[in-house]
Amino acid sequence: MDSLYDGVGLGIYGIKLHYRAMQQGYYPDECFPRASEANASKYGIFWGSRYWLRDGVLSVLLALIIGSFFYQPVQVEGTSMLPELKDHERIVVSRFAYDFESIQRGDIIVFHYPLDPAESFVKRVIGLPGDWVSVKGGQVFVNGKRLMEPYIQPAYFDHQSYAPVHVPPNHYYVLGDRRNFSNDSRDWGTVPRKYIYGKAVFAYWPLSDLGLLH
Repeated sequence: MDSLYDGVGLGIYGIKLHYRAMQQGYYPDECFPRASEANASKYGIFWGSRYWLRDGVLSVLLALIIGSFFYQPVQVEGTSMLPELKDHERIVVSRFAYDFESIQRGDIIVFHYPLDPAESFVKRVIGLPGDWVSVKGGQVFVNGKRLMEPYIQPAYFDHQSYAPVHVPPNHYYVLGDRRNFSNDSRDWGTVPRKYIYGKAVFAYWPLSDLGLLH
């Protein structure tokens, strides 16, 4: 009985002691167990780094998902678009660009080859629906006016002539920038709009060619 009383008495005494200490503004360490400053700093850095890593991974995954939905990486095969596009160069194609904007003269487009839709070609748009396109001694004329083409180098110029072609509705007249070595609308006609599936917008490999396409 005495031992039980002593235990209760010590407990009450301890509470009173701590209460008085709090009144005096003194808090013994045993009242509030806590981690050392070194451990607190270590755990803080760990948890902060973990959340930073999680946010970084989620951001990268989200960017990849969105990017794969709107953009498609492709590899150029051939030299018909020199000097703008080189053989085996890797570019990014915007698959939904023409859902928000119209196809413009001078755009570099990717499309299914009209004579074999299993193949894909990349060319530059020269004639829009309703245009008359002709080639005289290598010079391109659209609706009777000479088309200025700063993207063609003299070494790739073609001096042949081609009869005027009327571009039908929902069709496009396309040419390669390397005019003397390109299989394009001069040979097989215009491209139906339904065969065009993207706009070439960016070159990313090799790194020496990194940048927007024009």
